[in-house]
Amino acid sequence: MEAGIEHLKRGTLEHAEILLIVVEPYFKSLEAAGRIAELARGLGVPTLYAVANKVQSERDEAAIRAYCAEHDLSVLAVVPFDADVSEAEREGVAILDSAPDAAAVSAIQELARGLRAANRTEIEARVAD
Repeated sequence: MEAGIEHLKRGTLEHAEILLIVVEPYFKSLEAAGRIAELARGLGVPTLYAVANKVQSERDEAAIRAYCAEHDLSVLAVVPFDADVSEAEREGVAILDSAPDAAAVSAIQELARGLRAANRTEIEARVAD
């Protein structure tokens, strides 16, 4: 979904089992992540994770992790700031086409693999019950 809390207010997360909250190392982004987590919990979304995005330094990552810890959010993945993403955006092309080996792409692919693996494990556990 697009960034923001509008989706939460419209009830579009009614059947969501997991919500990934993308958070950048900026005050407004951190505050928005906290509001989104609170709203999602109120709507009954059972699992919330933060995804740290545009991380340029250990200080950025530490700030995100500290804020998320205060708001009971686990950081599932860290996506580094990547100039290749900015360049692809300027050119109007997908990062997968312009720089498929970019650091941000690798981090997002790892996140997707982890989510697929967790989903398979959860489905197998449900079948076993």
